[in-house]
Amino acid sequence: MKVAICGVWHVHAGGYAKTAKELSEVIGVWEADSERKAKFAENHEIPAFDTFEDLLASDAEAVIVCSATDAHADHMVRIAEAGKHIFTEKVLALSDEDSERIAEAVKKNNVNFVISLVWKYGPGPIMLKEIVDSGEIGTINYFRFRNCHSGSSANWLPKHFYNAKECGGGAMIDLGAHGMYLTDWFCGAPDTYKSAFTNACLNEDANAINTDRVEDNAVTVMSYKNGCIAVNETGFVSMCYPGILEIGGEKGTLIWTGDSIVKRTLDTDKQAVEIPLDKSKAQPSPLKQFLTGNILPGCGIEEAKRLTHMMVEAYK
Repeated sequence: MKVAICGVWHVHAGGYAKTAKELSEVIGVWEADSERKAKFAENHEIPAFDTFEDLLASDAEAVIVCSATDAHADHMVRIAEAGKHIFTEKVLALSDEDSERIAEAVKKNNVNFVISLVWKYGPGPIMLKEIVDSGEIGTINYFRFRNCHSGSSANWLPKHFYNAKECGGGAMIDLGAHGMYLTDWFCGAPDTYKSAFTNACLNEDANAINTDRVEDNAVTVMSYKNGCIAVNETGFVSMCYPGILEIGGEKGTLIWTGDSIVKRTLDTDKQAVEIPLDKSKAQPSPLKQFLTGNILPGCGIEEAKRLTHMMVEAYK
C-alpha cells in the first residue's frame, strides 16, 4: 500500500513513519510548518509534498494524519473526499460537530478509518476485559485508570503541545485520551463528568513554554445511572509513576500494573491471586492493523466519535 503522511505535529509521527516504512511504501509527507516538514523528511528519508493539495492529488492509497488536532476535521474530510483511507492520531477532533463531519465523509466515500486507541490491544486490558465479560467480578461499580509521564516536569514535550488552540487543552485531551476510551470500553458512556485541571509544574523552562497555561495535572470523575463511578487520572508532571488500572465489582476486584493482574473474588476466598500477563494475547497496534488491512473491532469511527464527546464533556 502506498501511504502519505499528513502533518508531523504530533510526537508519535516519527514512530508511525518508521512503522509505515517497514510495512508499506511511504511516498511523501506534508506539514504546514515548512521547517518542521523539511527536517522530518530529511530525518526519515521521505519525499516532501510542497502543498496539501499535492498530497491529495498523489497516488497514495492511505494517509496517516498527525497534524494539529484543530486541523483534523478539515484535513480528514478532504482526504476522505479524495478516496484515501485514513489513520489518525487521537483525538479525532475538538468538537462533536467536527467529529460528525469526519464520520459523514468517511462513510460517504467508503474509506477505511482507524484511530490510535493503542491500549485496547495490549495483553493487560484484553485480559481484564475477558475477566469482566465472564461475569466473575459481577457488575462494575468502580473503575480507575492512572497514566502519567514527566513531559512538563522533565521538560521534553515540544512547545506546540502547550498551544491551547492546536491541542484543545493539555494533559487530559492528550495523554488522558487513553483513560477515556478505556472507560468507554469497560463501562460505556458516562452520564456526568466533573474535572479538576491544574498547573503543577515547577520547571521554569516548561512554564515559560506553557504560556497558554493548559493543564499539566488532571483528573476527570464520571458517573453512571447504575451507580458506577469512573476516574481518569493523567498528567505531564509525574516521574516514574506506573500506569495502573483498577476495576471494582460487586463480586471482586482487579488491579493491573506492570506484568501482572491481582484478582480478589469470592471464588478465591477474597485472597489475592496474581495472574502473569499472557503477552501472546497482544494484538497488532492500530497502525499495523491499518497498514495490513487486518482491522480489528474497537478502533473505528464510532469509537473515535465517542472519545471526542467524552473530552468535550470533560472540558466543560
